[in-house]
Amino acid sequence: MVFAVIIIAFSLWYSNLLVKKIARDERLKIHTWANALQTRARLVNSTQKYFKQVQEEERNKVQLYAEAVQRFVKAGPNEDPSFYMKIIQMNTTIPVILTDGKGNITSTLNTVFSSDTIPGMEEYLKKEFSKYPPIPIPYYKNEVNYIYYQDSKLFTEMQVVMDKLVNSFFSEVVNNSASVPVLVTDSTKSQVLASGLIDTAMIHDTAYLSHLIQDMAAQNEPIEINIAGQGKTLIFYKESYVLTQLRYFPYVQLTIIGIFLLVAYLLFSTARRSEQNQVWAGLAKETAHQLGTPLSSMMAWVDYLETKDIDPETITELRKDVSRLSTITDRFSKIGSNPSLLPENVVEVIYNSISYLKTRTSQKFSYSINIPPEQSIIVPLNRPLFEWVIENLVKNAVDAMTRQGEISIDILEDPKVVTIDVTDTGKGIPRNMFRTIFKPGYTSKQRGWGLGLSLSKRIINDYHKGKIFVKSSALFEGTTFRIVLKKK
Repeated sequence: MVFAVIIIAFSLWYSNLLVKKIARDERLKIHTWANALQTRARLVNSTQKYFKQVQEEERNKVQLYAEAVQRFVKAGPNEDPSFYMKIIQMNTTIPVILTDGKGNITSTLNTVFSSDTIPGMEEYLKKEFSKYPPIPIPYYKNEVNYIYYQDSKLFTEMQVVMDKLVNSFFSEVVNNSASVPVLVTDSTKSQVLASGLIDTAMIHDTAYLSHLIQDMAAQNEPIEINIAGQGKTLIFYKESYVLTQLRYFPYVQLTIIGIFLLVAYLLFSTARRSEQNQVWAGLAKETAHQLGTPLSSMMAWVDYLETKDIDPETITELRKDVSRLSTITDRFSKIGSNPSLLPENVVEVIYNSISYLKTRTSQKFSYSINIPPEQSIIVPLNRPLFEWVIENLVKNAVDAMTRQGEISIDILEDPKVVTIDVTDTGKGIPRNMFRTIFKPGYTSKQRGWGLGLSLSKRIINDYHKGKIFVKSSALFEGTTFRIVLKKK
């Protein structure tokens, strides 16, 4: 046991050592990953800032283009319009359409469609170019033309790149190299922006999400990142499932080993008990066989002595002892087999057993039975074996009382069971020995095999499907054994 405890303690210690080392390496990876996230977030924000500047410059270019068109239209005869024309011609990237006051498209610039395809498409084109408010251009009296424009092709491509950059950022967060469960939420912790290695079906449950966030926050401080277009976001993470499994694996492994050893022990114990039972049964049957020959001879001698001039009382006692030996031989022959149970009057059986034992014990021992001999209580019994149990209990009581004492037998009848209490005034049994005394080989006598109570327990528990146990005992005051038998 000490060696087993040492092995278990060493296994747990070494496993915990490995877990701590892996956890330390994992935390280092997570910190490296978190720093990379911060750097990537700054890169995304810088790109977005630059993107906004490009967008603002394009708007300024359109404003300049509109103003140049207006000046070109209003240029007087003494004013050189070439400067305005140069500004107009410098716009080579921003798609522009020019409409009159009625919404008819009069000209286009930097568009992918030709003037032949314009008729019938005015509403569609104006809708496509309505991302920004149109710029009015007064040019003659109260007439006004309008310039519609949209983002340049370069800016649109940059917008796609920017969206991919943001999406790839979240993908990198959830598909991290550390393989840890990750949850990305907004600043209120109520909206999940992205997740990785987490059951997506469960995060829609508000209670589960709140508990998960608390659990993650308890393990690691969430990473705060400001993403352009997203605002403040929180990244929660916790230990990987591999590390969690490794942390509890030794306990699971030891539990499985323990269950295996327990099953192996139970199988071994059952096999050993079966082997012992076979040995005892074989020994009992051999004893019965060995007693059979001299017992037959003794019966013949008693019949012979009966023809001689011998005191009849002596012959009667001899016949009782020979009959007793025959009963004992019958008892031994029944050990190891399933004896038949017949309806018997348990009161009569007990009275007969006590009557025989009275004449073979000292007169200083007194016997009392709390029920009259004429009362009948029928119980399924194997009479020879049950008498053996009563004799064992009475003999043990006599040995416990040494020279004198009282033995009382109480028989109580219930609708389903019959309870028999055998009480003596002997030296008593310590409470911690209540179970031990029924084990084979245990005895408190200097000479004895320690089989009487073990056989009694087997006869009552196995053959009669009842119970026998120590009901109560007090040192130097006495002991009560209880037998419980089923009536059916």
